[in-house]
Amino acid sequence: MIDKKSVDLFKKASEHLPAYKEFLLDNKFSASSIKTVADFKNVPITNKKVYLQKYSQKDLVWQQDLWAQILYCSSSGSTGIPHYFPRNQILAHQASYMAEEFLKNSSYGEGRTLAIMGFGMGVWIGGVFTMQAFEIAAERIKKPVAILPTGYNQAEVFKALRRLAPEYDQVIIAGYPPFIKEIVDEAEDEGVNLKKLNVRFVFAAEAFSEMFRDYVCEKAGVKNPLKDTLNIYGSADIGAMAHETPLCILIRRLAMEHPVLFEDIFGQIEKTPTLAQYNPDFIQFEMNDNEILLTGNSAMPLIRYAIGDHGGVLSFEQLEKKIAERGFDLAKLAKKAGVEITKRPFVFVYERTDFSTNLHGINIFPEFVKAGLGDKKLSKKVTGKFTMITKYDANHQQYLRVNVELMKKASPDNELSELVHRAVYEGLVEKSSEFGEVANSIDAKDLIQISFWENGHKKYFTPGTKQKWAEKV
Repeated sequence: MIDKKSVDLFKKASEHLPAYKEFLLDNKFSASSIKTVADFKNVPITNKKVYLQKYSQKDLVWQQDLWAQILYCSSSGSTGIPHYFPRNQILAHQASYMAEEFLKNSSYGEGRTLAIMGFGMGVWIGGVFTMQAFEIAAERIKKPVAILPTGYNQAEVFKALRRLAPEYDQVIIAGYPPFIKEIVDEAEDEGVNLKKLNVRFVFAAEAFSEMFRDYVCEKAGVKNPLKDTLNIYGSADIGAMAHETPLCILIRRLAMEHPVLFEDIFGQIEKTPTLAQYNPDFIQFEMNDNEILLTGNSAMPLIRYAIGDHGGVLSFEQLEKKIAERGFDLAKLAKKAGVEITKRPFVFVYERTDFSTNLHGINIFPEFVKAGLGDKKLSKKVTGKFTMITKYDANHQQYLRVNVELMKKASPDNELSELVHRAVYEGLVEKSSEFGEVANSIDAKDLIQISFWENGHKKYFTPGTKQKWAEKV
């Protein structure tokens, strides 16, 4: 869904952004060939590998922003190597409208609000960025919002829920889905009755099912899942790109109830995608062979940038038509649910295209596990080959299962299991500062499950084939 804004940004970058000018030269592409919106599809695609990691950091940023206020965040790229993303106040300002909508949509009405920021605080974008968005929104709409940046810290969240939350009319808990579920599951044992606190949830970093949403909402006594929950589609690359609206959740639930409509909207996929709306004045999406490309401006502008996700883009009119063709009246459904119609375009995302898996909002790359399994103590027992996958147990608890290949004639025992488990855990802590942050607040050892497989097992380790390090759910 590209319009003139993306073309104008391309032209500006091709003239004034050193890295992008060099990128076009390296790709033997003439900027003058782009004259219309229709031409934009011919612009070379960028990504971390061919663009961000290839050119100098200072050349990726608008030159005037080199001398302005910059806030960095860090994330691991497709190779697992940390990359620093600069941003100015533009992105926080844009995200504040998402926060404003959520504050205004509360089914609990007006009143004093406590917003607990349970995303990781530090170099990662989630905590600091979301906090900024809510600060700016609350100031703009003059709403009484108190913000507590607990970070990924259960003890601090529960302390606040016991001592501070009862003083407020409603409480927003922001965090990664597995973290919020842990808060919900352990609240009673911690002496917290969430049903008395008028709780609302803000999620980010990964998709989840409507079953999961219903579970946490029912257990926490959330009044209206459509209005009182929100999942953010964001990235360190360019902030909060899109987010769920009550209309998104209504449509997603409708699609889940009607498989034919689901396929009409999302295609033939088994995973449940995140469905979000975005503001085309802030960012624009397009689809290229089921890969999501984005174009957006900040201190470091991104043009036809492959974020690493599969999915699709639909205008409001396209989605409304698909729904109508199956006999549903979206306007009537929205009115019945008490949901406002927001006529912005939609983006849906259903799978990462890189080789990572996601655990508690953290990208877990094969290199992290390889570091542990490379321990010399294990070399006589395991080959170093593995496949990892994020799974859920019967209680909806998330964990990382690592399927490990044994050496020929090697047999697993309790001692080997403990050694491998410890090695994988220590490798994750060493290689991922985000996982280390989680490990400081919960018993992260319980998040890892090791499963041993005989050498050359055809399920995961077929001889002569390229090893698949990460398996998709």
